[in-house]
Amino acid sequence: MTKSKFVIDKLAKLFEQGLISYKDLSSEIFNILRSKRDEIVFKMKLTSKEETDILIKRVENLEKKIGKLEKINLKKGTIKAKKF
Repeated sequence: MTKSKFVIDKLAKLFEQGLISYKDLSSEIFNILRSKRDEIVFKMKLTSKEETDILIKRVENLEKKIGKLEKINLKKGTIKAKKF
């Protein structure tokens, strides 16, 4: 109940200030939601955006290396046996 009241109060303040333009209104709503998201992330002690991006890049590099190693192993493992 208090969370919905918070959002309604913010929207009421926007209308009081005279932000009628759709772009202004939508950008303000997005800013409010981003700030609430950031608060939740901070409380949960999750990683930041930069840390997440670094970890994603590291995983991508490791996947590339694994793919290269698998290709090398497949090339080495394709020896045909002789038939008698």
